[in-house]
Amino acid sequence: MEYTQLNIPDVILMEPQVFGDHRGFFMETFRDDEFKQKVVHTTFVQDNHSKSSQNILRGLHYQIKQPQGKLVQVTSGKVFDVAVDIRKSSPFFGKWSGATLSAENKKMLWVPPGFAHGFYVLSDEAEFTYKCTDYYAPEHERSILWNDPSIAIDWPIIHGASPILSQKDIDGVTLDKAEVFA
Repeated sequence: MEYTQLNIPDVILMEPQVFGDHRGFFMETFRDDEFKQKVVHTTFVQDNHSKSSQNILRGLHYQIKQPQGKLVQVTSGKVFDVAVDIRKSSPFFGKWSGATLSAENKKMLWVPPGFAHGFYVLSDEAEFTYKCTDYYAPEHERSILWNDPSIAIDWPIIHGASPILSQKDIDGVTLDKAEVFA
């Protein structure tokens, strides 16, 4: 596994070694001892799997209590994945890191606790899996607007079309009005 720090050093892009031939491929997608040594010493308690269609944007989500670190990957299709640092004490507060994740490139992204997370579907469909460091707690979930100008994420929106959003994401708040971490 290759581990690459992005422009925010706590956000890590992971690229597994893939062994393949005409029959298919094999790769390790997670190894606890190596992850703890190379990324962070943590425990994952919940795995999630979602499916979305092209032009769907999910995020920017986080839990203000029970913050979740997420190890995300795409098992089918392609997405643009984003992590936004919302730790007020961080020198990277309000900055974002992004990467294209796909079934083809097999890359994964570590989104630490204290970050808002979102993704935009670039392919016809995408299946997205993620390991979480804490349990889902809907009462603590918050949403920051995907297009907050103070964050200025450079989303690769297809043909300039408006992304498809949930009501929760439409109702998201700007970073200056959001509950953030100390």
